[in-house]
Amino acid sequence: MKEVKITQTLITLSVGIAIWFIPAPEGVKIEAWHLFAIFTATILGIILKAAPMGTMCMIAIALTALSQVLAPGDPGKSITLALKGFGDKVIWLIGISFFIARGFIKTGLGNRIAFLFIRIFGKSSLGLAYGLGLADLVLAPAVPSNTARGGGIIYPIMKSMSMSFGSVPDQPETHRKLGSYLTLNSYNMNLIASSMFLTGTASNPMCQKFALNLGIKITWMSWAIAAIVPGLCAFFVIPFLLYKIYPPELKNTGDAPQIASQKLKEMGAITRNEWMMLLTFFILLFLWMTGDLFSIDATTTAFIGLVVLLLTSVLTWDDVKAEKGAWDTIVWFSVLVMMASSLNELGFIAWFSDLVKAEIGGLSWQMAFPIIILVYFFSHYLFASATAHVAAMYAALLGVGISLGIPGLLLAFMLGFIGSIYGTLTHYGHGPAPVFFGSGYVDLKSWWIKGLVTGLVMLLIYMVIGGLWLRIIGDF
Repeated sequence: MKEVKITQTLITLSVGIAIWFIPAPEGVKIEAWHLFAIFTATILGIILKAAPMGTMCMIAIALTALSQVLAPGDPGKSITLALKGFGDKVIWLIGISFFIARGFIKTGLGNRIAFLFIRIFGKSSLGLAYGLGLADLVLAPAVPSNTARGGGIIYPIMKSMSMSFGSVPDQPETHRKLGSYLTLNSYNMNLIASSMFLTGTASNPMCQKFALNLGIKITWMSWAIAAIVPGLCAFFVIPFLLYKIYPPELKNTGDAPQIASQKLKEMGAITRNEWMMLLTFFILLFLWMTGDLFSIDATTTAFIGLVVLLLTSVLTWDDVKAEKGAWDTIVWFSVLVMMASSLNELGFIAWFSDLVKAEIGGLSWQMAFPIIILVYFFSHYLFASATAHVAAMYAALLGVGISLGIPGLLLAFMLGFIGSIYGTLTHYGHGPAPVFFGSGYVDLKSWWIKGLVTGLVMLLIYMVIGGLWLRIIGDF
């Protein structure tokens, strides 16, 4: 393992150094080219796992400040600009939402919601799949870590249900009984839920930030409205599709509602902290949906939610300090946003867009649009991180598309939605993937083949139905 890490580090350094010393192309500032070298090496290091994402980002800050690419000849300003991402409101929206998500797990409200849906829909394996999916969908607006949502809440319940019906991870001959189907379905439903809300997964606000850099404003409500129709279509289609192409041997799960009822009985009456968590959840949804009317920013809303949880002792400051995933996200998110935004400010994105436009400028935007979407979708096979993929390609492809005449909002939304659903392709494609794949219920071949099928179906739904819906609501 150590040798592999050394090799990965050497590859990362070699690529970064090579780009740095290649003369900057005509029309590109030398500072932009050198920042691009740092950015490329950082993304490559994250993909190759040369070091933890936070470590790679700390190295990037140090190199950015040391090379003074953001403020030549002014070391003081260089470090200030290298740290500017930490002051971005989008960063704190995601960070605080992680803390709020901890409330769902700590109070047990997330589990209670999941068991309630299972009690209602769990009489068949298909109904059980929809019940688990509905729980994920309900939690998605306020739980932006789809890893915490899928891996921390849905996965344990899904695994428990599978084992209750004799589908045991350590017994391969029992996998297809129920566990295999529920595993793939729960993962896909997690991705669909992630695509439907700006706060559904951590990379969505990054898309919002990059779109704003190019003059396209996306709000929490506009994202939800744009995603609601294709998202719900995918939500209803995918469980049934998997039921046909990867069917569970067990069709009747009539005992599931009783199991869920027993779990709810063991949990007892709704506690005071659960009620406060539920109240906070509704406050967040209300303010995110009506924020524009009251001039309340989405990040301000997140702060309000966190303060309510702290003042009511649903969360303690120790809970906030202990939420390592949130602080880790704040660090690497800030650095990636800083570099990508700075590349845009230095004119690199505009130059790249013009370069691509010169090559395919003869295409109509109707032809260019599906090409860009397909490139973005299938290139995810190369990425082990959705965030790294968004950081590397979202702004560039959005800039290219706009320069070719593709309506900005259409492309911004569609690339944003794809940033969730392309995770279905591989067993490493999104945060929750290793958790679900690690259960052992689904073999690698089945995961990739079924993932390609469900991915193509979701892609078709979002592009055709989603495109028509965006046209109807007047987004282009």
